[in-house]
Amino acid sequence: MLPKIYNTYFLAIIATIGGMLFGFDISSMSAIIGTPQYVSYFDNPHGIIQGAIGSALAAGSVVGSLFAGPLSDKIGRRDAIFVGCLFWLVGTAIQVACNGYGMLIGGRIVNGICVGITSSQVPVYLAEIAKKEKRGSIIVIQQLAIEWGILFMFFIGYGCSFIAGPASFRTAWGCQFIPAVILMLGIPFLPRSPRWLAKVGRTKQAIEVLARIQANGNIEDPLVVAEWEEITTVLALEREGVKGWRKFFKNGMWRRTIAGMSVQAWQQMSGANVMTYYVVYVFQMAGLTGNINLISSGVQYALFVVFTGIVFFFIDSTGRRPLLIYGAIGMGICQFVVGGVLGSYGTYVPNGVGGNLNVIVSVTGSPSHVVIAFSYLLIIVYALTLAPVAWVYAAEVWSLETRATGMALAAVANWLFNFALGLFVPPAFATISWKTFIIFGALCFAAAVQAYLTYPETAKKSLEEIEIMFSKGGPKPWKTRVGESRLDAEIERVRARKFSAATAVAPEKDLGYSEKEFA
Repeated sequence: MLPKIYNTYFLAIIATIGGMLFGFDISSMSAIIGTPQYVSYFDNPHGIIQGAIGSALAAGSVVGSLFAGPLSDKIGRRDAIFVGCLFWLVGTAIQVACNGYGMLIGGRIVNGICVGITSSQVPVYLAEIAKKEKRGSIIVIQQLAIEWGILFMFFIGYGCSFIAGPASFRTAWGCQFIPAVILMLGIPFLPRSPRWLAKVGRTKQAIEVLARIQANGNIEDPLVVAEWEEITTVLALEREGVKGWRKFFKNGMWRRTIAGMSVQAWQQMSGANVMTYYVVYVFQMAGLTGNINLISSGVQYALFVVFTGIVFFFIDSTGRRPLLIYGAIGMGICQFVVGGVLGSYGTYVPNGVGGNLNVIVSVTGSPSHVVIAFSYLLIIVYALTLAPVAWVYAAEVWSLETRATGMALAAVANWLFNFALGLFVPPAFATISWKTFIIFGALCFAAAVQAYLTYPETAKKSLEEIEIMFSKGGPKPWKTRVGESRLDAEIERVRARKFSAATAVAPEKDLGYSEKEFA
């Protein structure tokens, strides 16, 4: 058995390579679709065909997300991520060997199965190992990994664009093997989730892992004792409740189901992924072509990484609600500006800008600079808010009994809308053009309204006490605040109990562990 490493930041860095796979796949298309090698080999795909190629990953991700929850509950969060990597290897091999867009779509669907598993279960794993004070920043590493993957793969694709013929995109797509192999080599060094171990009755291991992560292996630490008591109490109550799929809707669970699924849906409906998948098209509308277009798109991805790196430092102190609400409003304004400028100053190009039938409107001069500037600003706001926070919030809202499948449901919502938008955007650009951005702007403001009315604050609260936020009779979402954690009081209670306990009292009872639990 290989030794395990318990530093939560190391665990997050290894586990979130699963997110990097998603980023690699995004750029494996965005860096390639504008190159003459791709356009020539696949016969200038546009409209619904390009939409199908772009959305194939999301279609597979829906499938992967649907069975990720039961798989994760059966074999554990860590091992489910490993299984996902196997799908990635197969899908990448199909893409590299493709002889037409049919095989390309098939390979991307298989890759999507992997992304569906990893995108739903990596946040679950991170949420279950992290301390409540650092949970947000730990899960943000998932979004950072996605963005580093986008950035790395984009410039790999840019470099490969100088290779003649189909070897150009085949070489770029072949590089997708690298992060999957690294992740598979790192997974055996990760411990299993202590909450999953508790769920399946492996109590001794659960306590040991919890102690190693939270207190350098000291099972007598008040934090470990208090958190273990909270885990077992909540787990016992959950097991007395409703079984099967009804547990996602009964006894107030519907609030959590709606919150987890809708926050992921809004992340997609904000339209920001239009700028990641199809930024090359948007910048073509603004008059950028060739290498200048590709480099400008790469700058956007660099901004994505930088500003998500910034949110790592304040997400747990600022909280989730302000970032979700004001982020959606800021993104809505950017979408309206881009759409308004294209609609007011754009010129209709019926044969497509530069022959690209997906781009039928063009602006020049100052209006083109505004489109580029607000496209960048949209990504900056997204990187600071919805991009990382949606993954954090969706991983936090579920109970232990429902978390793996619940996060999978949230990921299904994300990928269903990702699929729909990936399919919708190229035809939308080709038909309603600038109005596409107005639609996304309106959806952003709708997201802000729902976040204000239905999303309680979860920052600096234990996963178990977040249940109170969503329970019947719980506080109104707009009255909740960062912190105010019940676990802190429990820790003090354990410290007081240890201090006052007589030396004759058995350690197991004094610590809150039963003899059976730590046998």
